[in-house]
Amino acid sequence: MRILLLAAWLCWFNTTESKAQRSEIFAPSGKAIKGFDAVAFFTEHMPVKGKDSLSFQWKGAQWLFSTRKNMEQFKSDPEHFVPQYGGYCAYGTAGGYKAPTKTETWTIVNDKLYFNYNNGVKENWIKNQDKLIEKADALWPTIKEKP
Repeated sequence: MRILLLAAWLCWFNTTESKAQRSEIFAPSGKAIKGFDAVAFFTEHMPVKGKDSLSFQWKGAQWLFSTRKNMEQFKSDPEHFVPQYGGYCAYGTAGGYKAPTKTETWTIVNDKLYFNYNNGVKENWIKNQDKLIEKADALWPTIKEKP
C-alpha cells in the first residue's frame, strides 16, 4: 500500500512540476518571482516582498508590488522589469533547459534582471556571464514553452 501511495504521489508531483516548468514565467504558486516586487530590484537594489493587494496579471502569472507606484511602472513597461528567461535560471537557460531559481541570486546586468538556481550557480554564471547571456538569449525562444 505504501508503494502505491508513493508511486501516486511521485506521478502527481512530476505532473505538477512539469506544468510549473512549462510556463514561460517561473511562478511557483502562480506568483512571479515568488511574490517579490520586480521593480524594486531596480529602484531599491534589493528584493522587496510584494503585497497581495497590489497585484497585476501578466503572461499568466500574478506579479506583486510593494507600492502602487511600482505597480504602475511595471504596467507601463513590463518587458523592462521582468526577469530575463521568465525568471528561470540564467545559467540553466544557457545550457538549454529551465531550472527554478532563488530570489537571493538576483543580479542586474545591462539594465536587465537575472536569477540563478542557487548562489553556487550564480558564482559560475558571473565568471562568464556575457558569453552565457549570449547563449541563453539565443536558446530562450526555443525552450520558453517547453517543460
